[in-house]
Amino acid sequence: MNTKIELGAIWPDMPRFQEGIRRAPDRGYTLDNEKTVTALKNALRYLPAELHEKAAPEFLEELRTRGRIYAYRWRPEGDLKAKPIDEYKGKCLAGKAFQVMIDNNLSFDVALYPYELVTYGETGQVAQNWLQYRLIKKYLEELTEEQTLVVESGHPLGLFPSRPDAPRVIITNAMMVGMFDNLHDWHEAMQLGVANYGQMTAGGWMYIGPQGIVHGTFNTILNAGRMKLGVPEDGDLRGHIFVSSGLGGMSGAQPKAAEIAGAAAIIAEVDESRIKTRMDQGWVSARTENIEEAFSLAQKAMDERKPLSIAYHGNVVDLLEYAVAHNKKIELLSDQTSCHAVYEGGYCPVGLTFEQRTELLHNDPARFHQLVDESLRRHFEAIKALVARGTYFFDYGNSFMKAIYDAGVKEISRNGVDEKDGFIWPSYVEDIMGPMLFDYGYGPFRWVCLSGKHEDLIKTDKAAMECIDPNRRGQDRDNYNWIRDAEKNALVVGTQARILYQDAMGRLKIALRFNEMVRNGEVGPIMLGRDHHDVSGTDSPFRETSNIKDGSNVMADMAVQCFAGNCARGMSLVALHNGGGVGIGKAINGGFGMVCDGSQRVDEILKKAMLWDVMGGVARRSWARNENAMSTVREWNETQGVNGFVITEPNIADEDLIRGLL
Repeated sequence: MNTKIELGAIWPDMPRFQEGIRRAPDRGYTLDNEKTVTALKNALRYLPAELHEKAAPEFLEELRTRGRIYAYRWRPEGDLKAKPIDEYKGKCLAGKAFQVMIDNNLSFDVALYPYELVTYGETGQVAQNWLQYRLIKKYLEELTEEQTLVVESGHPLGLFPSRPDAPRVIITNAMMVGMFDNLHDWHEAMQLGVANYGQMTAGGWMYIGPQGIVHGTFNTILNAGRMKLGVPEDGDLRGHIFVSSGLGGMSGAQPKAAEIAGAAAIIAEVDESRIKTRMDQGWVSARTENIEEAFSLAQKAMDERKPLSIAYHGNVVDLLEYAVAHNKKIELLSDQTSCHAVYEGGYCPVGLTFEQRTELLHNDPARFHQLVDESLRRHFEAIKALVARGTYFFDYGNSFMKAIYDAGVKEISRNGVDEKDGFIWPSYVEDIMGPMLFDYGYGPFRWVCLSGKHEDLIKTDKAAMECIDPNRRGQDRDNYNWIRDAEKNALVVGTQARILYQDAMGRLKIALRFNEMVRNGEVGPIMLGRDHHDVSGTDSPFRETSNIKDGSNVMADMAVQCFAGNCARGMSLVALHNGGGVGIGKAINGGFGMVCDGSQRVDEILKKAMLWDVMGGVARRSWARNENAMSTVREWNETQGVNGFVITEPNIADEDLIRGLL
């Protein structure tokens, strides 16, 4: 092996920027001269000294005009579409597998802003720049089963000796020290090139396109209908309407999920290119720029009890204000604009086109900030009016209500004082996903067929379906139906991947079956993973832990322990990030990737790690006195305690006794 891994003294040609591929807006250059010097020195340290004189002016121009250094010249030419694993160089299977995942995150079909390494969520990057990308690829090609690659905010720190049953890659992103863990200091660190916003599965290299959230979105809106609209347990949303906004990397799952659930859906989107992407991919069925036509199409679909998704090209505030003024009925309402990056372009103020938004961000960010706040206040008033008429609104974990609060609307605070007790409208986790799924251990398990063969995906679908007993719980019935119909619903965008909600034992059963299939030569290698948005993976009082009511919703012990436990038990890749879908300082989140190579070694890791990854979170939710989590832990202790897996159970205090003392 080489004693030094580095980028050579090669001055590559500037790649062509393909017309029609979305570009990230200017993120804002705010550094003084001394800090600009530091930023340039930080970027140049990736290159040999003989290239510095040519590279420095380019990097300075990028910093001043784009708000950060991307090192575009070092981007490979064309589309970085994921190839079959056998086409990658590497000294171990995991090293090649993670190259598949990285390229899938950055392909034109999948990434939001491919040239800026943004996979989804407006700002979620695989790495900060193309120098890091190139160097990471070099390290992955050299990685062996006796080493671990450490990546800190996109920077490959190096290869360090470990052992075959240790992680091959450990990633952290934007783990800022507490007093500096705020948007202002992060923005400066980002410009300096020392902090990467990994979102969740962008910087964790496990994104699988909008499919990665579509099952959760399906579960959410279907269960919202069951809770609020009287939809029977075995029914769907035919005849009902769902309205939201956003057709980006994650929000783009909404129209597909709504149609699978049977609903008529109107999804507002200001960016025409995102509408075109979802139309071309078959993830939205109709489009219009006329609000009345959007509601008419939805009403016709409801009358005929047919699923239909409609992209409204325009601002969601206009759409909702029209609904209020014209008494349009909206039963289920949400929002998936990127409010974790609300002042960085994630939210387009009403009255601006998408192009005007991008121009104003560059020319007058202070004015843009002002217009965002004004728009959020109007957005709030429209939702408030609709809720008063019977609409069920739920925050979809995009920091939307926190953004409204920060825009000066203090009445959205539940306790009237601060954000610690949440807001007047529920988060979807608080009302739906937490009690109905997370508290039982159900979460977004996923896998990628690294061979790139669609027939491998079909085989794994069938095997996963055979592992589910649809008669055990209602959740199992829904999940069985989901995987049964997955091929028909044409969910794949990018490489051959699948999402399937499962609980702890369900995930383990499927994982072991897949590894057996690899061992028997039925399929090629498989990458297992999950969204960080899961039972144990994320601590966020505004989303994943919003149904934690014992005061620990502000603590991040669960996500950190999940990360550490997965490292200790030998998952192939383990990641821990600051931010996620709600923004810097508002969440700590982590995830994993596990390469199934068919070995007994992987079987043994799966038996320990898969159960820990889920049940650590169920244990925390049980300790918070969540009813469904307590019953899950009680059953777990009865069945698994003999195997050395024992969880602490809470004793429940008599509230009248306590209140009588006060």
